Amino acid sequence: MLTLLPEGWHSRLHSSIDGLIVGVLLVGCAGYAFGFRKFLDLRREQGRRSLAESKADWIAYHDFLTRLPNRRFLEEKAPEIAESTFGKAGYGVLSFDLDGFKKVNETVGPDGGDMLLIDIAKRLTDFMPEALLLRLGSDEFLIIAGCTASNRCQDCTDPEQTRKLAEDLISLLNRPFDIKGTQISVGACVGLSSYPEHGLRLKDVVKQAILALSVAKRQGRNSYVEFRPEINEDLARRTRIERQLRTAVANDDIAPYYQPLVELKTGAIVGFEALARWYTPEDGFISPDLFIRIAENTGLISDLSEHLLRQACKDAMAWPTQVHLAFNISPLMLEDRYLGLKIFKILGETGLSPHRLEIEITESALVRDTDLAAAMIQELRGSGIRVALDDFGTGYSSLAQLSALTFDKIKIDRIFVSGLEQDEKKSKIVRTTVALATGLGITTTAEGIEQESQLDDLKQLGCSFGQGYLFGKAVPQEQALALLSTGPASDTEQSRQMSA
Repeated sequence: MLTLLPEGWHSRLHSSIDGLIVGVLLVGCAGYAFGFRKFLDLRREQGRRSLAESKADWIAYHDFLTRLPNRRFLEEKAPEIAESTFGKAGYGVLSFDLDGFKKVNETVGPDGGDMLLIDIAKRLTDFMPEALLLRLGSDEFLIIAGCTASNRCQDCTDPEQTRKLAEDLISLLNRPFDIKGTQISVGACVGLSSYPEHGLRLKDVVKQAILALSVAKRQGRNSYVEFRPEINEDLARRTRIERQLRTAVANDDIAPYYQPLVELKTGAIVGFEALARWYTPEDGFISPDLFIRIAENTGLISDLSEHLLRQACKDAMAWPTQVHLAFNISPLMLEDRYLGLKIFKILGETGLSPHRLEIEITESALVRDTDLAAAMIQELRGSGIRVALDDFGTGYSSLAQLSALTFDKIKIDRIFVSGLEQDEKKSKIVRTTVALATGLGITTTAEGIEQESQLDDLKQLGCSFGQGYLFGKAVPQEQALALLSTGPASDTEQSRQMSA
């Protein structure tokens, strides 16, 4: 049976199918677009995560302030870099820190100190762009320099080349920095080592450079030292001495010896300088330069100095009243605001008159805190204690100290006295110093007089007092009393003393 459909059904059916197809296509396109958008979002999220991880990794291995690699970088990544970049040809390691960085922070503030570190990092990068530069701590830096590092070190395994590099580095850091309109000067102490001479692993070579740096720092500003095996022995001995020093200070085993101070015109002994001496059965007499520095680094210097001053004041009570006692104050002690009270207390305990005590202060002590030093000097002089400027001409700004502070005496360092006859420049320095002191109404003492000819020259120049082996070395109290009875040692006696 034939069924008749309404007219136009074919067109309507086709239209429905077309709409359905279009709908399906639209839904598919929307799904694809949504999926593609989700894919892009995922890619962006992965990119952000990768960038964040990369930043976190950079931060973990770099110093944020200077943007130099840090200590963690040195431990985890630097060995592979050093091996792949420099290993076959060898490399040198320079460990250094800045001289006077604490003073910089006091002068221009912590933000100024940060600016200085940033400038130093830039200067180092320009100086050796191909070297591996690291900041390990506050003012501690490390350079790993291969043979291609800016061609400044043709062979960093060659000691001569490495020493030249250290000298160039110190010279670079000594050039003034402009920090907030203030000219800042810093120096550096440097420790040197090289691969493979001083170790077959970067870790070992760095350790040797740091040990060499510790020796350089003990030698003073702008020093550099190349590692040598004896440094380990010296360090072991230093550690042993440090351990023994604590006991020695507690037991008062370190004693004052007395070197005569002589009036040059008459040859009469007018005083003694107290010098610390420490004898041990194992090492004999230990160098004062060594144990005093250890005492300063370990916080023992105040206890040691107070013991020595107390004993020296007791000994001075047995001398004629016109003979005075000279005592040197450590730069660190000058930062103690109660130093004056401690000295007055010792004088009261021992009965020594303040007028018989002369406190010697080095120029290096004065630059640490000039205002505090000025107040301390005024307090001491106000009580009758005389104050001498020690090591004049070897410090930082002698004329500035003389203009800002008041002293009773200037001590001319032995470095100028030793070259008095051979070096015309040193002779002029001594002559000028004596004339300057005379103009200011200050007496002078020349240190390190060892020859009669030096004595004659100093007399002619108008120097007031002197000390040195020509008059006598530092001796215990019993021998100091004997010198007061017999006068300074004769040439024959002095020769015997110097060879003893």
